[in-house]
Amino acid sequence: MRVLVCVKRVPAVAGRIVLTPDARATDTRHLGFTISPHEECAVEEAVRLVEAHGGESVVLTLGPAAAVEQLRDAMALGVSRAIHLQTADEDWDAESTAAAIVEAIRSDEASAGPFDLVLLGNEAADAGGYQVAVRLGRALGRPTVTAVKGIQVDDGAARCEQEASGGRDVYRLPMPAVVAVLEGLNVPRFPSVPGRLRAKSKPVVTSSPTRPAQRLELIRLVVPQGHAKQAEILGHGPDSAPAVVAVLDSLGVL
Repeated sequence: MRVLVCVKRVPAVAGRIVLTPDARATDTRHLGFTISPHEECAVEEAVRLVEAHGGESVVLTLGPAAAVEQLRDAMALGVSRAIHLQTADEDWDAESTAAAIVEAIRSDEASAGPFDLVLLGNEAADAGGYQVAVRLGRALGRPTVTAVKGIQVDDGAARCEQEASGGRDVYRLPMPAVVAVLEGLNVPRFPSVPGRLRAKSKPVVTSSPTRPAQRLELIRLVVPQGHAKQAEILGHGPDSAPAVVAVLDSLGVL
């Protein structure tokens, strides 16, 4: 089988987020870059499916020249080859992103045959638009399901599970299909040193799509205010015991 997995280069924002002076972008001078946890699981699932069923896995990204780093990371985990839709540093809206990916998919499929599955993270870690997977599925005319926490492939179909209150919803999609997955679908492996060495020689096909006029306009970004932590001193020594008891009683633990 053939599996395509789409990823996006995003800032690793485990620390404090700082905006540029115009409040239109994240200041990334002191940040590393990665892909989102959802996409890490999508890459892992693509590798597992090909290991189980044979075939080829391909990783694709739309992003700047530096995004080849994320493509190499995916290939170090076992992905066969990469497609890089190289752009300048400006952001692309979901509609333009999906259109460029659709064009790349059709071009690759014209020579190598259809992808049985196109896997994506449920949403990117930075924009969180939740749109690209659905737009891909509609443009390609393929069944699509999002928020997937379980995938099984057999008899030309993908059995996809979503978590629901009281259980799971199950969808059986005839392939080819588009599936957006959530973190927790699997436990992603870590790249090995031999894997990283092999990734350096794996092919990356690069092209530069034309950025169309954007349908969405970015006005500004706002960093959400954090919740300040407070500590209250109830007393010192034995005299503080009644205050402690009163707090525990108010919390309902006595």
